[in-house]
Amino acid sequence: MLNAITDVPGVSVGHASDYSGYTGCTVVLCEKGGVCGIDVRGSASGTRQVDALNVNHVVEEVHAILLCGGSSFGLDAAGGVMKFLEEKGVGFDVGVAKVPIVPTAVIFDLGFGDHKARPTLEAGYEACLNASTEVTEGSVGCGVGATVGKLFGLQCAMKGGIGTASIAMPDGLIVGALVVVNAFGDIVDNLTGKIIAGARRTGESLEFASTVDSLKRGYVKKQFGIENTTLAVVATNGAFHKREITKIAQVAQGGLIKTVSPVHTTFDGDLVFALSTGTVEADVNRVGVLSEFVVTEAIKRAVRKADGLGKLPAAKDVMKAHKQSTYPADEEGSET
Repeated sequence: MLNAITDVPGVSVGHASDYSGYTGCTVVLCEKGGVCGIDVRGSASGTRQVDALNVNHVVEEVHAILLCGGSSFGLDAAGGVMKFLEEKGVGFDVGVAKVPIVPTAVIFDLGFGDHKARPTLEAGYEACLNASTEVTEGSVGCGVGATVGKLFGLQCAMKGGIGTASIAMPDGLIVGALVVVNAFGDIVDNLTGKIIAGARRTGESLEFASTVDSLKRGYVKKQFGIENTTLAVVATNGAFHKREITKIAQVAQGGLIKTVSPVHTTFDGDLVFALSTGTVEADVNRVGVLSEFVVTEAIKRAVRKADGLGKLPAAKDVMKAHKQSTYPADEEGSET
């Protein structure tokens, strides 16, 4: 087990990362097809081809899910995924051709790097070429420009990123998740209640301001940028129909609720895709609960694996500073 979404058979993940423009995209491939559902809770989502996930839509399966930076501009990268799959003969058979079904969602990262940089068709194709069962986490792919804790603006925010997690049950059921964390709110450890990454009191400080407490005290910025969104993909080898897998996506939102504070605001485009790729008989509520768990773990991993890229502090920087203040250096200058 890799503790990754790719522990689910038939699923692979690839990134395309732009470290000069600070953006990128991440593809979840399921070339043999998978039943997919979606649940959107945020008010500022940007998507493409998600109509195919409606329970009344004629299309039964998807062949990839793409997560992109670049806001709505990044949706163009889906063309590269479609090109890759078409070359392999993968898609919905319409007689004269096979049309790959690639639901796509974006985050807003234009403020973190070059606002003219965004994932292109070529980036989508590159992500497919890079796809494997080994999943790199942190500031890669769609997570390159991801940030969290933006109540006081980007200058007081921290770095977000990509994380993944999975769980395997004794009866063979597997559930995995991959999450891009680019939240307006803070990221909280659901086990301790402590903030892992989020809004800081000043641009020079590593002290958390607590977005929720600040809002309770009446701090409201008059104008917010649409700079946020947490995107999750849950996958399972359990066999489900569209209506059932859509319910699993709804239950998996609990993972965001437990770790992103506040969540589902008017400044976020939060959504969850759920994907069924297998034939294992499984219960909807059981898989929903397991999905919530792996989403929770993936979110925490995303910020703990993130790198500030020299632009913003990351959770690892806060942890390092805390250790240094708690454990003073010895006479040689090394930590005890």
